[in-house]
Amino acid sequence: MTYRVKGLDPQQFQQYYGLSDLELCELGIVRYTVDACPGFPDRIAMREIAVGEKALLLNFEHLSVASPYRSRHAIFVQEGAVVAYDEIGHLPEVMKNRLLALRGFDSKGFILDADIAEGQQVEPLIKRLFENKAVAYIHAHNARRGCYAGLIERV
Repeated sequence: MTYRVKGLDPQQFQQYYGLSDLELCELGIVRYTVDACPGFPDRIAMREIAVGEKALLLNFEHLSVASPYRSRHAIFVQEGAVVAYDEIGHLPEVMKNRLLALRGFDSKGFILDADIAEGQQVEPLIKRLFENKAVAYIHAHNARRGCYAGLIERV
């Protein structure tokens, strides 16, 4: 079973690039100068943002479905990111080095199964969740802080 991991579309964040800290604050967004790596996972390129680069912390609706599971949470994006991660059969490092909560959703946005995994156990869990043909996609979240970590689709 092959899967595809997709980062977020950078176009939806470009309107924030270059705004002043005050303008960002008025939108509920915080700009950080990255001072530790790991610690600031970019949800566009699906990589750790390097020390010295700029990160935007904002609230993002990652599951905009008409179900009780509709959800939004804090995420980091690298300011200036323009290329989204999109790989088949390859899990980015940023998803391998954290404890992840994987949630398998059906096409109506309802959770059918969920579990946690870390490191080498993430890919077997992805495969197990997709064994259920009704699981249309998987959302990954950082288990400790709850932040949205990425979309995993069937291929």
